[in-house]
Amino acid sequence: MAFRSNGPISLTLPAFRGITRRLILISLAIFFGGLVLGFISYDTAALLLNTLILHPAQALHRMPFQFVTYPFISLGLLSTAFSLLSLWFFGSSLEDERGSRWLTEYFLTTTIIGGLLASVLAKASAGRIPGLEVADPGLRVYGMWPFVLALVLAFASFHPTQELRFNFILTLKAKYLAAIYLLFYLAIALIGGDRFSALTALCNALAGYAYLRLAPRKGLRVGLSERWFSLRNTYYRNKRRNAAKKFAVYMRKQGKDVSLDEDGRYIDPNGKPRDLNDRNWMN
Repeated sequence: MAFRSNGPISLTLPAFRGITRRLILISLAIFFGGLVLGFISYDTAALLLNTLILHPAQALHRMPFQFVTYPFISLGLLSTAFSLLSLWFFGSSLEDERGSRWLTEYFLTTTIIGGLLASVLAKASAGRIPGLEVADPGLRVYGMWPFVLALVLAFASFHPTQELRFNFILTLKAKYLAAIYLLFYLAIALIGGDRFSALTALCNALAGYAYLRLAPRKGLRVGLSERWFSLRNTYYRNKRRNAAKKFAVYMRKQGKDVSLDEDGRYIDPNGKPRDLNDRNWMN
């Protein structure tokens, strides 16, 4: 299993595969596709990208797909490069450890719930907080950084004391790295006057924290599936017990006494143990 060594590990790029590769390739395809389209028709490219960016007023009413598409839209080369490199390292590491299904659920949970929560909070502020006016067409957020921050939070949660080494110069623990990532992003967003981006990053991190604390280790899908089958099995066990009670009452009325266990199974009066592989009773 990954990250079990006691010494520091170098921050080198892991294998490029799985859902991490898909997220990166989709982001790169949209980024370079937007550049090419911009050379052909700038207005069309601007309209398309602006439609995919998260605008709270639009996403809460007629364009809910923006809660899924906004992480894939990046407009700056350096920001895109650093965010996707961070996604590559931390995403692949967690995917190897937790699985592709877990990472997919984590991405959708943090992205959708984080964006939705930030939009609702911005709308609830009703313009009382400068920089969060929902009616402002410039109020928007895009890019992979909010999810990357939630991803670093997950990495630090699983390996808080794991030491990471940058270019063989700076060594620090994962929990401190997560704090640096979050504070650095918030500082840049707030200094630039982009309060909604800062709010979205915090909401993504909060959604990620809730997922890490509440979701089963194998993911929500497996947890919900196990819960469903548990309820289903409980229903049929209760149904079998009720049928066994009715059968016992009926047999007593016929002058015969039968013994049943707590699950409604027949107990042989001679004490012969029941063969678990015997299915003749079903015929």
